[in-house]
Amino acid sequence: MTVRLRAANEADLPAIVALMNVAFRGTGDKRSWCIEGEFIKGTRTSLSLLREEIAAGAQLLVTKDEATLALTGCVSLKAKSPEVWYLGSLTVDPALQNAGFGRKLLAASENYAARHGARTIEMTVVNVRDTLIAWYERRGYRLTGETRPFPYGDTRFGVPTRDDLVFVVLKRYLCE
Repeated sequence: MTVRLRAANEADLPAIVALMNVAFRGTGDKRSWCIEGEFIKGTRTSLSLLREEIAAGAQLLVTKDEATLALTGCVSLKAKSPEVWYLGSLTVDPALQNAGFGRKLLAASENYAARHGARTIEMTVVNVRDTLIAWYERRGYRLTGETRPFPYGDTRFGVPTRDDLVFVVLKRYLCE
């Protein structure tokens, strides 16, 4: 499956919310291999959170199945500086996981950022998501040793079931 990224528009936002919530917190047959629902309950995002992210300068990009036009993936990219970009919310339809689509979406996202001047991609991942961190490390990302606080008390992102969550920072230099 080819990954062609395009900027999300207002009409895409409800499908992005649905995809992110099932991919990050889904259950049963909608369960993703990298689910975080065991340590964060509730919804992952909402229309208002996506709009806030866009208003703060993030570019939400989507890819769709060319035949059905169904949303297959999305990602958020934001230039922190001309050369350092933040990549967040990389989301793949659970039905397409374990088939290489996530790798293609990540590569397309990195290529998009590089075409717009990025030389370094930075991201944060919840510290207890060892399998996901290892997946990113196999794709050239490295833990920096830096952490950022988890937004305890802000239930817009879900309700944590543990009190030891932090975000670890990973970076990848695109010029390697």
